[in-house]
Amino acid sequence: MSYPAFPEFKPLSLEDRSVVQGFFDRAAVEACEYSFGNNFIWRHFEKTRWTILDGNLCLVFDCPGRTPYALAPVGGTDAAGAVRALLDVVPRLARVPASFVREHGADFLCAPERDEFDYVYAAADLADLAGKKYDGKRNRIRKFEREHQWRYVPLDNGHLDAGRRLFEEWFAERDDHSDMAQGQKTAISEALAHFRELGLLGGAIEVDGRFAALSIGEPLTRDTAVIHIEIVSPCCEGLAQIMNREFVRHALKDFAFINREQDLGLPGLRRAKLSYHPHHLVEKFRLERRP
Repeated sequence: MSYPAFPEFKPLSLEDRSVVQGFFDRAAVEACEYSFGNNFIWRHFEKTRWTILDGNLCLVFDCPGRTPYALAPVGGTDAAGAVRALLDVVPRLARVPASFVREHGADFLCAPERDEFDYVYAAADLADLAGKKYDGKRNRIRKFEREHQWRYVPLDNGHLDAGRRLFEEWFAERDDHSDMAQGQKTAISEALAHFRELGLLGGAIEVDGRFAALSIGEPLTRDTAVIHIEIVSPCCEGLAQIMNREFVRHALKDFAFINREQDLGLPGLRRAKLSYHPHHLVEKFRLERRP
């Protein structure tokens, strides 16, 4: 296929996977945005486009309610030059990893975006929940196991229809019609529709014969996997904890670290992510031209 060359941009599509993922694989950035699957499933909401600029992969986005932005360029030699060119197209770069800022940010106005920081956990911590700090998680799991018959099910082609039914029921119960909610609905639908083509990893918890929770992720770097989607029915206390534990134990067992993405500034989500005691946070920044 022919690559779009700056200033031409191409809407992201499935045919771009090998090229775009190749750039991400070589860059090995541990921020959740630097995976093809994540960008692909959100492409309708984010209006995602890409180009090649001086050997750099550059992605730009124009989603509802947000100022257009670009990710940090990856793959080429003159990253700072690519940033300057991108800032002629969009007013800012967003979700830029701290490592990029340290190397290339001196000429730009940089500010941290705390709501976009990724939470990264040691996989062994999530799989074992060992020690006093996880007492509450283990207690909820024990209560769940006493009260329900359950099993972990790999999410594959034979179970995708059950996953779709759970997703549709879960989304209907939320009764949220905001742009972000509709974007999330489309993204999850895309993940389920293109599960195999995207090389995604998935698992579900079946409770009393019905799917009640599911998780979907993908490899991010050689030692880190990222979890993009977690759907948990509100039916049972402890279900969220057992879904998270079993998904890491089974689908993500070959990875040392698990990126569970950001909290978006939502207080409840922040508390939940901190309660699992992250190994570290992936700090991200906003880059703009200096006045």
